[in-house]
Amino acid sequence: MPSESEHENREEPLSPAAKKARNAASATTLALELPFTLFGAVALGAGAGYLLDRSFHTLPWLSVALGALGFYGGLREVLRRLDSMDDSKPTSK
Repeated sequence: MPSESEHENREEPLSPAAKKARNAASATTLALELPFTLFGAVALGAGAGYLLDRSFHTLPWLSVALGALGFYGGLREVLRRLDSMDDSKPTSK
């Protein structure tokens, strides 16, 4: 007799309309999430740089450097998420 956990792990096949709706919802979620991902990384880097600048009296150099590093990290994360979304779509030949 199959246990409940085995039954829950099986996915029901989705209809084409349900797949299309899931992809649209996923794309919308990603589109709303990516700007916050990029801005958050820049704000975190610049904020940490500002606090370090105040401690070491090097204003604005660490803010600029860590803000740029945050931009680089945020951009990499955005591109990684976009790439993973492209990989999840089946390609038709």
